[in-house]
This record gives sequence, structure tokens and C-alpha cells, in this order.
Amino acid sequence: MPEYGRHVQDMIEYVVNIPDRQKRNEQIQAVVSVMGTLNPQLRDVVDFRHKLWDHVQIISDFKIDIDSPYPLPSRESVQTKPDPIPLKKDKIRASCYGRNIQNMIDLIADREDDDVKKHMIRVIAIYMKQQYLIWNKDSVSEETIFEDIKALSGGRLTVPADVHIGSGMADASTRKPHIPGNPQQPRPQHNNNKKQQKKKWKKN
Repeated sequence: MPEYGRHVQDMIEYVVNIPDRQKRNEQIQAVVSVMGTLNPQLRDVVDFRHKLWDHVQIISDFKIDIDSPYPLPSRESVQTKPDPIPLKKDKIRASCYGRNIQNMIDLIADREDDDVKKHMIRVIAIYMKQQYLIWNKDSVSEETIFEDIKALSGGRLTVPADVHIGSGMADASTRKPHIPGNPQQPRPQHNNNKKQQKKKWKKN
């Protein structure tokens, strides 16, 4: 186990080869104390001393014969592989958007028509436009994004006619409006093109 280093491994191998069992038990107590000092983060783990004694068995390749204060772990329990995580194997319909966008479109398509659904469609369309422009630096028309939404939903989701997102990344329709009273949102700045007139002082 690399977190303990070569010296701990050498000490445990030394204890394994001690012929006297009582002497082995005495020496391994000192080794376990050193292991706890080298890994203080284990003190936050429940039964951290149990962990240390299990690590002694693992480092010794389960060859050490000692009187452990805890039940000895088996090789099978330590080396058992976890159950595989089931992953979807269906092909992503559009790689530039990813699977998450595809899943969100399916959820929106299954929702009943209301104002919330319309707002969700516009938000996801804006995000899809941003993702599209990462892959393609040229501007993209909102019609292209709307067609992609319809295709990703299998024709179940059509963008309402009064929803617009513009064609550029910095289009005004994608900017968040200023919400009064929100301290986290900066106020919009108004640029005045008027030149400031400088006062000229005449010398007397």
C-alpha cells in the first residue's frame, strides 16, 4: 500500500519472519502505532484502528501470524470487485450536445404544455446554442437549434413560435435582465458616447 511507504512494508516483513509468536505480537503493536502516525487522516474514520490491523494483513499478503484484536479479513473480501455500474449503451443522437441535454429534452417533451415548459424550452435552447458555438465558432441560426430540439425529441417537442434566442453568442435575447434588489447581480452599465468637455483656464 503506497500510502505507508517502503519502510512500513519492510517492518511488517521483518515481523513476519520473527519465529517467536509473542515477540511478533509485541513488534506488530509498535508497527501499527507508526502506521497510525503516518496516516492521521484515518483517525476520522470509524474504527480506524480496525482499518490499521486490516492493512497489516494486506501489506503482509495475509502471511503474518499474529493475535489481532479484530477479526482477520479474508483475501476474497479484500479483492472482491464491486458490481459494475449499469450504463446506457444507446448511441448519443448528437455528440456536440451530449447525453444530459438529450435526457433533459426527453423530460421536457413528456411535460404538459404550460408557461413553465415554454421557459424550459427557451433555457435549454440557449444552452444548446452555446454548446453548438463551442464546436462551431460561426454563428448559428435559432432555426437550426429548434430543428435539433425537434430531432432529439423524436418529433415530440416543437419550439413555440413566440420563443426566440437569436443567432450570436452575445445576442441580447440571451442576456439576463437586471433584477432589482438582487445584490448578486451587477447593475447594467450605460455607455455614454458624449465627450467630456475640459475646462480651459486662461493664464492672467
